[in-house]
Amino acid sequence: MTIKNLSKMAAMSAVLATGFASCSSDDEVNTEIVSGTQTALDQACADWKTARANWENSEAFLFGAADVYSIDPHTDTWPVDAATLSNMLRDNSFMNDIDNKIKTASVGILGYHGIEYVLFREGQPRNISQITELEYKYVCAVAKDLYNATATLEATWDSKESNAERHQIALDYINSHYGVNDEDEQTEELDSYTNFGKAFKNPGTGDWETALDATLEIIAGCQDIIGEVGDSKIGLPYSGEDNSYIESPYAYNSIIDFYDNIVSCKNALYGSVGATTPNTNSLIYFCLNAGNATLKSQAETVQAKLEAALAKINAMKKPFALFYTDASCKEAIDALGELDDALDEMKTTLSAYAGNATVEQQCQKINENYVDNVVLATYRTLADNAYKLYQSILKIQTNK
Repeated sequence: MTIKNLSKMAAMSAVLATGFASCSSDDEVNTEIVSGTQTALDQACADWKTARANWENSEAFLFGAADVYSIDPHTDTWPVDAATLSNMLRDNSFMNDIDNKIKTASVGILGYHGIEYVLFREGQPRNISQITELEYKYVCAVAKDLYNATATLEATWDSKESNAERHQIALDYINSHYGVNDEDEQTEELDSYTNFGKAFKNPGTGDWETALDATLEIIAGCQDIIGEVGDSKIGLPYSGEDNSYIESPYAYNSIIDFYDNIVSCKNALYGSVGATTPNTNSLIYFCLNAGNATLKSQAETVQAKLEAALAKINAMKKPFALFYTDASCKEAIDALGELDDALDEMKTTLSAYAGNATVEQQCQKINENYVDNVVLATYRTLADNAYKLYQSILKIQTNK
């Protein structure tokens, strides 16, 4: 998840307070209402929530393609730059070339939250009679771009490159998009195609020198999102430092997002999607059974703290957009901090195994399982459901 610290936050606050800007007051703007059905719009909203969950389930591994190809900021920057997006949705000339424009547009108007901005109001699907033709043209283009981004994630983590269609989408995406820095500034063209699945499985061929380095990256990826959820996603609004820093505020999906982020950590550590017990080739299973009493105790603590964090997030008062100062938020923040500390201790103990040939062999198995049964499995489902979302949005308009 990319969080933007922008001067535009005042616009976000205004949108939360007053709803979406209307373009009906400008006679030069096409304000014709899209011809569609509420049933189709409701289905698109349901499919957005499914695709959204898949993305949040990937946030424990935002290294690799999501980072190198700027897919994370391109698809998941928040808060929405509401002022810019509102103006764009009034700009006929921009919308006439929207498929190309969004490849290099400001990330604050794209991806999941740009789509959310058009489809939802106060946690519910918008009334179809409020969506203009320009808004509909925009949301179709962004949904298509979102699918291409997720297909790129799948293709670049598929060590066997088994889906030729999505592999080609990845090549096209990399050739047509640009990098984005932390200030939302377009940078250079993207690096050439890399198969991160192969690199993670084969130490010394990419970013990971040893198998243990790659295994430790699994923990680091979890810690990155745990810290972000506790310190930023929940912490900034709760503390009053920035009460506009609310993720998924239009769909009232924030707490579900937080929960799914920590589920992504559980999947990563347990070695499979939806795992309730550790896979025999998972990181946690190794720590529990490596014959090191300290490591076993630390892994057990991680398991306990993981479940506690999930429970505290689930117990937060809903919706977060309205109750972000509730005491339950602090309880979740504290639980996430304890989970992060537990992972840090386990990572320190594991790091001491550097150079151990037996551990390298076991890490190799952990990493291969992680690529195939966690990262690739998550990204494949993500791309499938992003495509379904795109198709549902196309079906909103009855003559499509």
